[in-house]
Amino acid sequence: MGVPLIQQYRVGSYLLGKKLRGQQRYPLVLMLEPLFRCNLACAGCGKIDHPEKTLNRRLSYDECMQAMDECGAPIVSIAGGEPLIHKEMPEIVRGLIQRRKFVYLCTNALLLDKCIHDYQPSPCLTFSIHLDGNRKRHDSSVCRKGVYDKCITVIQTALAQGFRVTVNYTLFQGESAAEAAGHLDDMKALGVEGVTLSPGYSYERAPRQDVFLQRRQSKQLFRDIFRIGKGRGWSFNQSSLYLDFLAGNQRYQCTPWGNPTRNVFGWQRPCYLLGEGYASSFAELMATTEWQHYGSGQNPKCANCMVHCGYEPTAVEDTFRHPLKALRVFLRGPRTSGPMAPDPPPPILGTDVPRKLDEQTA
Repeated sequence: MGVPLIQQYRVGSYLLGKKLRGQQRYPLVLMLEPLFRCNLACAGCGKIDHPEKTLNRRLSYDECMQAMDECGAPIVSIAGGEPLIHKEMPEIVRGLIQRRKFVYLCTNALLLDKCIHDYQPSPCLTFSIHLDGNRKRHDSSVCRKGVYDKCITVIQTALAQGFRVTVNYTLFQGESAAEAAGHLDDMKALGVEGVTLSPGYSYERAPRQDVFLQRRQSKQLFRDIFRIGKGRGWSFNQSSLYLDFLAGNQRYQCTPWGNPTRNVFGWQRPCYLLGEGYASSFAELMATTEWQHYGSGQNPKCANCMVHCGYEPTAVEDTFRHPLKALRVFLRGPRTSGPMAPDPPPPILGTDVPRKLDEQTA
């Protein structure tokens, strides 16, 4: 179980090359959103509240390949909307794999059984199935009964056909550690490669704002989950230091350029969770976005965010700088007691000068 060695090698080589060239800001994962249209209306997602004209828009195959060529990240996460609605998706996936990219195709799985024959098992392709908790929890999250059972059946089918499968698990308000641990036990028994774990973040377009966790609440919940999970052999599709950050043991700042987003409007500033405008090219995004104005302690909108798209790149950078620390956390698991690393101070209201952390790590 776990990320294949070929993926670890290529991503490690990419990071080493950036370090040797002295590049400070570079992408790790391209967040590709070729459409906003979806066949679900989840409580914690606001993608489908765009006007009908926008929901009918698509990034073409050529636009997706151009985005990948501009960005150059070793990994691409294809999201949406529901990407399997896109008629060119099989061609897009093949084109990305031909460019030696690792593709995570994020899907709610409702259409996957009908189109799985359009894809070939590959070390470079992973179906990332959204499954936010047990049957009751997930069906409530996606506002439709029966979706959980459909996901389980499709995961079993994909695994039987030799596909890499991970589960994308977002935790929301009201979920207990015991409930989350039970879900992680179920995913282990199911045989998925790993789970991508993250707290939900109350981004602006979400139709319901009462389902999201606060920052302190998130840390305690993950501590409780990891405490229950000691010795259970759960597999996560994430770095050990990001999991340690979730448990409140690392003082990280967001790295929004680590997972840049390309969607039907352009390159989104600064990340897919905030609507701060768009750039027409990746180069423009990197050169003209005022990155210092975003992140916890920098911007009120970012105060409660601990989402992997912003903090996983920071954790990967810290792993590269402090491999022994990362190894210790990997072997022992996240610390689940004792003092938590302090949060960044709140931004100074009424000024454009952001506060800065002394260090990214505790």
